[in-house]
Amino acid sequence: MVLSAILIFMIINWIFALATSSRPSAHTRIPYSPLFLQEVAAGNVATVTSRGSALQGTFARPVSHTPPGAKKAQTITRFQTEIPTFAGTTSLLKQLQSRNVIVNANPIETATPWWQTLLVGFLPTLLFIGLMLILMRRAMHGGGMGGMGAMTKSRAKRYEPTSGQHITFADVAGIDEAKDELSEVVDFLRQPDRYRKLGGRIPRGVLLSGPPGTGKTLLARAVAGEADVPFFSISASEFIEMIVGVGAGRVRDLFTQAKAAAPAIVFIDELDAIGRSRGAALGGIGGGHDEREQTLNQILTEMDGFDPSTGVIVLAATNRPDVLDAALLRAGRFDRRVAVQPPDTEGRRLILAVHTRKMPIGNDVDLARLAATSAGMVGADLANLANEAALLAARRNHDTVGMSDFDDVLEKLVLGTERHIIQTEADLKRTAYHEAGHALVGMLTPGADPVRKVSIVPRGVALGVTYSAAATDRFNYTRAELLARLDVALGGRVAEELVFDDITTGAESDIRQLTALARQMVGRWGMSDTVGPIDLLASDDRNALAITPTHAERVLDEEVSKLVQAAHARATELLGSNRTRLDALAKALLADETLDEHGAYHAAGLPVVSNVARGGHR
Repeated sequence: MVLSAILIFMIINWIFALATSSRPSAHTRIPYSPLFLQEVAAGNVATVTSRGSALQGTFARPVSHTPPGAKKAQTITRFQTEIPTFAGTTSLLKQLQSRNVIVNANPIETATPWWQTLLVGFLPTLLFIGLMLILMRRAMHGGGMGGMGAMTKSRAKRYEPTSGQHITFADVAGIDEAKDELSEVVDFLRQPDRYRKLGGRIPRGVLLSGPPGTGKTLLARAVAGEADVPFFSISASEFIEMIVGVGAGRVRDLFTQAKAAAPAIVFIDELDAIGRSRGAALGGIGGGHDEREQTLNQILTEMDGFDPSTGVIVLAATNRPDVLDAALLRAGRFDRRVAVQPPDTEGRRLILAVHTRKMPIGNDVDLARLAATSAGMVGADLANLANEAALLAARRNHDTVGMSDFDDVLEKLVLGTERHIIQTEADLKRTAYHEAGHALVGMLTPGADPVRKVSIVPRGVALGVTYSAAATDRFNYTRAELLARLDVALGGRVAEELVFDDITTGAESDIRQLTALARQMVGRWGMSDTVGPIDLLASDDRNALAITPTHAERVLDEEVSKLVQAAHARATELLGSNRTRLDALAKALLADETLDEHGAYHAAGLPVVSNVARGGHR
């Protein structure tokens, strides 16, 4: 707004300056010599007025003169000229006096009228002041060129039930528990009197929490679609601006719109952007006048002021419910929490069915097998898997999306994109033994996940990959199973030591992962006999446990080192006693580059065994 006003002010001043500078002069400019001196000598100069080195005057008789560049001569009565600095003026004055020329130093033109001076000097300022008043008035009424009223307008997107973006529970799969929790909200919006006659009140706010990509936003839109009501969607970060008070104004405007369209649903995504616990920063010292806190306070106020009969329900989503302010989570605001967790195997199959229902898939596509081999993927990952498979099938000119397309995309997503780099035979041999070490330890260790694929094809930043996955979804792990993971992670490094009597940088990722796992086992899960069930990684509990941070870190590091050394010893003993199998598996990798589950177990001379109840092959 201010920049626009300044720009307009500059344009007005330029126009007036141009107008005053372009006014035509009453005197015609002529050369000092020879024309002016000739007319003086001829006695044709009637009056002369001096303005410094400039002269203005009138001729007694009109003079014909052709200016430089002009094609026609002009008849001049009034003239102006400039006396050169090197020319003397004494002789000129004598000539003028001898011919009775009137000589003075006063301007012959009359003074500029007072109204013209006022117009040129003060009108731009007056116009600028008037423009500022107009802009301020518009801003106060919510209009104008980016005024405060426009800034405090809610940026929430409104989706109507009749729009083309209608989503229902049929479009959401794999999170049945969350859908069951929200079905009551849908029922209330459809039949509010059924609950009110019994004195019931629907929760004012429902908080959806869970990892990214699990479908929290999609679930909220499905609630609105099922209830057939308007849906206002906004990200919490859109409330925050540099100007204090803008966020609170947007919150007020959002709830005003929702109440006018009631029954309606207000969905606030990434609530933790404004709902973080107050006083959590700066050592617990924080003010209450910054923009984020004012916005949070306004949300609390709006939710407190809800009339249960308005039919406005607030849904919010966050990945970090643990950092939210306690005032948000108390009864009467977000008093119901719905956990949206990653789907299990059957849930992944249903999600894949939703995303492939409009896709021409081949008869060989087995969604159940895809779901079983995509453990850990959430709804967004599975949607991307289906889309990438369709794109790959199109690039291959397939008429349908086949199982090979899904398998190749899944391999790319899980293992990384293949890199075509040239390696020496020595590097390939070292990589083959490294990956064979991982795979063989996984095959022979009780509790380890089955090996699904082994490859020495470079992918991402890795020169080779060993992929292991459980046959079923896992939600809990025993100490023996976690120790088996440590053994498998060290299998590659140990294989290099045994075969080449040296180590390389290739185990960087393995070391980072096993260190993180060992720290969790000791510091969080209480799996160390020396430390016991004490949480060394939770800084908030250290004072209560009377353990200083320095001492806790030292104890943690010592126990982690013991776990890792023990795993190294087990992997060394296991691969040393199965050196023949290690050589055979490495040889097969050098020959084929990539081995699937059956190929890897066959090369090592072992039967394929599920990890559901495996006893190992020691």
